[in-house]
Amino acid sequence: MKKKILFIVNYFYPDPASTGQLITELCLAVRDSFRVTVIAAQPGGYAGGEGRPGRLIEAGMFEGIRVVRLRLPAVDKVSKISRIRYVLTYFVLAHIALLREKSVDIIYTISTPPVLGGLIGTIGKFLKRTKHVYNIQDFNPEQAAAVRFTKSRLIFKLARLVDKFSCRHADNIVVVGRDMAETLKNRFLDHKVPSYQVIHNWTDENEIVPLPKTERHVHRFLEENGLKEKFIIMYSGNLGLYYDLENLIKLTKEFVEIDDLAFVFIGEGAVKKQMQRFVADEAIKNVFFLPYQPKDFIKFSLNAADVHLVVNQKGIKGVSVPSKIYGVMAAGKPVIGVLERGSEAERLITGSSCGRVVEPHDYKGAAALIRGFYLMERGQREQMGLKGRHYLEQHLRKEVSIGKYKQLLMGL
Repeated sequence: MKKKILFIVNYFYPDPASTGQLITELCLAVRDSFRVTVIAAQPGGYAGGEGRPGRLIEAGMFEGIRVVRLRLPAVDKVSKISRIRYVLTYFVLAHIALLREKSVDIIYTISTPPVLGGLIGTIGKFLKRTKHVYNIQDFNPEQAAAVRFTKSRLIFKLARLVDKFSCRHADNIVVVGRDMAETLKNRFLDHKVPSYQVIHNWTDENEIVPLPKTERHVHRFLEENGLKEKFIIMYSGNLGLYYDLENLIKLTKEFVEIDDLAFVFIGEGAVKKQMQRFVADEAIKNVFFLPYQPKDFIKFSLNAADVHLVVNQKGIKGVSVPSKIYGVMAAGKPVIGVLERGSEAERLITGSSCGRVVEPHDYKGAAALIRGFYLMERGQREQMGLKGRHYLEQHLRKEVSIGKYKQLLMGL
């Protein structure tokens, strides 16, 4: 009989969150080798929706995968109390669902919700006497500290101790960037570092390919959103706390005189309303906010841009990797990076020569890059973007990352 692997994650299909899409693809890839069960939140709640009504815990099937859904309260991402209520409800319901599972061989958790994601796996490992794989997409509380989510040193130290405890007792840790491997080693001062692997996140390079703006779906997207004949600077992803977008949006004021230049922000998140308020107060006409695009349409919306923004807040180096970089490279678009030197995304952009990078908080430098790309000869921009596509095909293919996960799980 196949071994059973239990994924305990916040997001799963059809949730639009990038981690949900990655975990869904991983589960589909390993279902031939394992009996796969997923414990996940009902889609929609963390994006601010109410989710579907029903029981607190209910099970169903998705393409041969058993999915146990948790009904959680909707979240106001601006409210700390709302976030905490959501996280604690998830933590309790996930444990109840975990206790109901029988004959578990491997528990796979990710680092969301912060700190508690890993702790669920640690507790589950001891309760079920099984193996635990801890996938760290974001190091916390380091990430929360970078944006001053809490100023309490006591809470920071306690949270760090808990997450170190989870790391120490995991059978294997997966980090998604080389800079994150350094953070893990620094946590343990290079002494008795837990077993870990660096496995990059991915996009499906066969699904997202370079397309011209004349392609009919791309053309329709531009037409429907009033973006025809525009030079488009695009940000596609989470409009959250960890990207300094509430300050970067202010750069748009410097380009109001350029009629054919448009800034397009696709997604939802905690700072979206603040960004929209700035644009409205300043009466800026060339900034567009669009909702998350359906997964099967992202391959077209990404190709509507002339240049993509890939950004992180200062202090996020070694803590998190913006997954959007893989989709942008797959689409063959050049990148304006606002990233710390040595961070994983900066290494990918610099190593592939697919864009230009400035440090976080260098707003003058970022504005200069925007103007420089706008004035750059079109052929030069396109060749720069295609260098990213070539690099991704050589080093970051989906099958390579999933193959590493399969090898790790089968080894356990």
